[in-house]
Amino acid sequence: MESLRGTVGHSREYKLVMLGEGGVGKSAIIMQFISHRFPEDHDPTIEDAYKTQIRIDDEPANLDILDTAGQAEFTAMRDQYMRAGEGFIISYSITDRRSFQEARQFKQLIYRVRRTVDTPVVLVGNKSDLAHLRQVSVEEGRQLAREFQCPFFETSAAFRYYIDEVFAALVRQIRQREVEMVQGSVRKSRRNHSLWSRLKAPFHKTQQSKH
Repeated sequence: MESLRGTVGHSREYKLVMLGEGGVGKSAIIMQFISHRFPEDHDPTIEDAYKTQIRIDDEPANLDILDTAGQAEFTAMRDQYMRAGEGFIISYSITDRRSFQEARQFKQLIYRVRRTVDTPVVLVGNKSDLAHLRQVSVEEGRQLAREFQCPFFETSAAFRYYIDEVFAALVRQIRQREVEMVQGSVRKSRRNHSLWSRLKAPFHKTQQSKH
């Protein structure tokens, strides 16, 4: 994956939302992804937005990333970005079991707002560099990802492990979903055309018999 900052030209914008309990490293993941920098100080109560342009699979992509704060609770603001977001990163810390349990609540919140199970999601277990403090096993993360039916990565924002891969996987999901939606529309259009042709067939026969 290659940076495109400063490149002139139009590319698709992807609205991504970072979810997770406070202190799991959401902002650090975003900052490492965008600027290759690990923030020493950050207020976990602040919600912020970041933009960057990159290339994924030889296609340019403008990423508009919302860094959220707070618990997995329903609010009017959260409802808005849950509806507007195209893809979601649900993050927890491998050193904090409560944040792992909260990850399931975030997934349920996405479903509550969007009412669909096929929303693009990536599950992230951050702070993999702190293995000596681990409270959540790799297998537990994988099992939850299977439940979510989504990709799973253990990352280290401190050392920039698997940071790029998280965002690339999410953009690929969004692109794949768009392809499937187009293909579904084409199939539906063909079915409708076929049905219309069958419905019209008796009328054609009636008209031909009159000649």
